[in-house]
Formats: sequence, structure tokens, C-alpha cells
Amino acid sequence: MASPKKKTPSWSDVKAKLADFDRAGLIGLVQDLYTASKDNQAFLHTRFALGDDVLRPYKVTIDRWLWPDVFKNQDTSVAKAKKAITDYKRAVGHPVGLAELMVFYCERAAGFSNDLGLQDERYFAALVRMFEQALKAIAALPDTARPPLLARLDDVRRSSHNFGYGVGDDMDKLLAEHGVDD
Repeated sequence: MASPKKKTPSWSDVKAKLADFDRAGLIGLVQDLYTASKDNQAFLHTRFALGDDVLRPYKVTIDRWLWPDVFKNQDTSVAKAKKAITDYKRAVGHPVGLAELMVFYCERAAGFSNDLGLQDERYFAALVRMFEQALKAIAALPDTARPPLLARLDDVRRSSHNFGYGVGDDMDKLLAEHGVDD
């Protein structure tokens, strides 16, 4: 006789258990989650707009994975850098903050590539994709918020002409498609 399959817990199961908690129990649970990881702390700080710079932990993560310390034998990880942006989006996802993180991503990736003379086609492809996402995010912002972010992306575009692989040319095309010319 086959044993019954165990059901994988889902959000519905958790939600049903949460219904049994009183206010103090819920606060205690959130406190336990808060102390369990830095990611949870960053999420809650961002969600509740606590601290001077809610983008800082996300920028630290992006910086670590896009501009690693090569003397410490650290490597890059586009996926982990992009996860920081996704985490911010889940926490609060303010359009200006998202655009800022995307532009910061592009700046760090281009800066590292330029500084190190990196020749990694996949890294460059991810940079171009994020450049396009940043342009789209900026386009959704109020007119007054756009110029400084676009100027920073233009700096990224200019430096990316040093990389080869058509990175700078791709960025030129993207800027033109989104109504911004050199």
C-alpha cells in the first residue's frame, strides 16, 4: 500500500494559522522574522519607510555582486544583483526608488567593466537589458524626476562604448527608441 503524499504547505495554510493569532502573537511573530535575517529587516524598514535611506541595503547588495573585490577572489552575480531590485519591488516598489536602483545597477556594472576591462558577453547582455528596463521605469516617472536619471544613464552609455560587443551601440539604439538622443 502506497503511503499518502504529503502536501507542501502554501500561503493558504500559513494564512489559516495566522487567523489564530492575537495582536501580541502577531507582533511576536513579526519580531521573530525581523531578527531571523537581514533581508527581513531590510524588507520591513523599506515597507515602513524607516531610516534615512531605505535604498541603501539594496544598493549594498547590487554593489557587492556587480563590483566585487577581485583581490578577495569575489565573483560577480547578475542574478543576485537583480534580486535586490526584485526584493525592493516586493517591499514597497516606489517607482522613483525602482528607477534609482536600476540606474545604480547600470552604473555599477558599467563602472566595474570599465575599471577591470571585463570581457563577459552575458554580463554585458544583462547590463543592456537593465539599461532598457531603467529607461522604461524613468519614462513612467513625472517629468521633473527624469532628467537627473537620464543624465546618469547617458554617462553609462558613453562609457559602455569602451566595452566592445556592441554594448554602447545597443544603448544608443535604446535611447533613440525611448525618445532620447545623444
